Formats: sequence, C-alpha cells, structure tokens
Amino acid sequence: MLNSSIITIRKPDDWHLHLRDGEILKAVLPHTTRQFARAIIMPNLKPPIRSVADAAAYRKRILAAIPQGHQFEPLMTLYLTDNTSPQEIRAAKSAQFIKGIKYYPSGATTNSDLGVTDMGKCNGVFEVMEAVGLPLLLHGEVTDHRVDVFDREKVFIEKYLIPLQSRFPNLPIVFEHITTKDAVQYVLAASNLAATITPQHLLFNRNSLFQGGIRPHFYCLPILKREEHRLALLQAATSGSPRFFLGTDSAPHTKQNKENSCGCAGCYSAFHAMELYAEAFDSVDALDRLEGFASFYGPDFYQLPRNTTSLTLTKTTWRVPDELGLMGSGLIPLRAGEDISWKMMESG
Repeated sequence: MLNSSIITIRKPDDWHLHLRDGEILKAVLPHTTRQFARAIIMPNLKPPIRSVADAAAYRKRILAAIPQGHQFEPLMTLYLTDNTSPQEIRAAKSAQFIKGIKYYPSGATTNSDLGVTDMGKCNGVFEVMEAVGLPLLLHGEVTDHRVDVFDREKVFIEKYLIPLQSRFPNLPIVFEHITTKDAVQYVLAASNLAATITPQHLLFNRNSLFQGGIRPHFYCLPILKREEHRLALLQAATSGSPRFFLGTDSAPHTKQNKENSCGCAGCYSAFHAMELYAEAFDSVDALDRLEGFASFYGPDFYQLPRNTTSLTLTKTTWRVPDELGLMGSGLIPLRAGEDISWKMMESG
C-alpha cells in the first residue's frame, strides 16, 4: 500500500550490518530486529570470524540476544585473510548459514588489520567461490596512503575490481557501501555484480563532516563524497534497478570512541534506518521504488525467498534522540537531535 502519507512494504532486510559482540551486541540488536527480518552480519570482530566454527558460535550469540517476540535471521559471513583456505570456503558453502566471504583490504577500516594484503594471494579461494556460487563482499577501497581518501573507491575499481572480474567472470560480487558515481556506472555495466547503499551516502555529502566544526558522527569509511556522487547514488537507489539494494553499514561505537583525537569510523543508523531511507526516497518522489530496494533485490541476488510479513511507515515528524544508552559512554545515532519526517509504525 502506498499513498502520500503512509507506506506498507514487504519486511525489508539489511544486507550489511555491524553488531559487534558482548554488551554492544545486546544493546544494538533490538534496533535492527524491529525493522528487518534478516541481515548480513559483518565478521570484523576482535578476533575476526575466520572459520565456520567461529561463525557458528557468533551466530549462536546473536540468536540468544534477539528480543522476545522478534523474528530475525542472522546471515553470517567469513573474514577473508591471506591464509583462508579453499577447504574453509567449501565448508562455508556446506554450512548454509554462511552467505558470503568478506574482503577487507588490510588497514582499510575498523578491525581490518588482518585483512587481505595482496588480492593475488586469494586466487585459489576465488576459484572455489566462483565454482560453488558463494558471494564475495567487497570493501572497495585501496589503502595506499598516496591515494587521496576521496579517490580510493575509484582507484579500487580500476586497479582491483576490473581485473578481478576479468579473472573470475562468474564470481558473484557485492560491491558494498558504494559512494561514487564511478561505482554506480561500473555496477550498471558489469555482470554478476550488485551493490549496497547506506542511508548516510544517500542523504549527506562531505560538507556534513565540517558544518560548524568537525562532526565525528558523520565520519564513516568509505568517507562521504561530493554532492554529485550523492545524487548519483540517490538516482541509482531509486531507479528500480535490481543491482542496488539496502545495506546500512550501521556501525556502533561508543561516544567516547567517536569523540576523541582519533575517532572511529562508522555511522550508527540501525535505530532508525527505514525512516532514513524513506526520507531519502521521498526527497525525489520515489517512494514507490522503496520496496524493491529494501525488500526484493537483496534476497533475489542472494537467492533467498522474499519475506512475507510487512512493515508500515507514516509521514510523521519526530526527533531523533540526542543519545542512546551504550556501556556507560552513550551511542550517538545518525542525525541525533534532528527531525525526521517518516516514522515506522510498531507492529502488534
């Protein structure tokens, strides 16, 4: 159902989510489970999730933290390293609850120090992934300090992604949290390639990092880009192309770890993700395209059934809390203290 003030869509999924572990996991998971039926869970814990056994144990901890009355399925991933074996990939495929292998360039983002140092070292793994149809989930940035931080996605496409697809043309790939018009154009031109887009990259450009001073809660990796790139992402997300689907990249960090001399990268959007996406789509009169982006194209790419339950949003102005509780330090949600024009209706 769709009109100017109310939207009912099939229950969406989040195809890129950070939950952390322990007390943080318990604090943030309810924000996701109230909106999403499933989520692809990122493996960059300390230590990272590198084996099927690691993933099974982490999945068990997630399931134990789901609030009573909520239905949620965590879709697990493994953290790719220089030493990941083809045998582990086959085991991951057989496990069924593992839906992808995550590539972090070493040092690219939070807890990525054990990531891949040389993509060539993973050719044996990619061969098996291509053969069994297990998706590769890419953090698509180079880490060369000589490359400008705003150009690292574009350079990654040229230096790594194009050669990778040439070597393994049938390997399913998700280019995660794309941030540039270059990525949009490449995704549309390539085969066996899809992309996730975050709410922050649809709603904000890099000016948001510096309005009135340094604003650390808008700092994420890949970093916000120029307005021309935001507009290209918004056009892609609202185009109806099945190549693009929802992935929040919601990343919880304590207020203390964000607001210091070397703050962590990541925006926290799980608290109000669907409201943020609805606002982005509404800004270009594309609410009729939200269901495909949020609820259809992700499951279709991962060859999973679409959800059968629904979610309803109404056009109602409300204010995002200034702070959420987290481990005594607090957690600052994206757009804290600001008004949002869409609100999710609670079920039941």
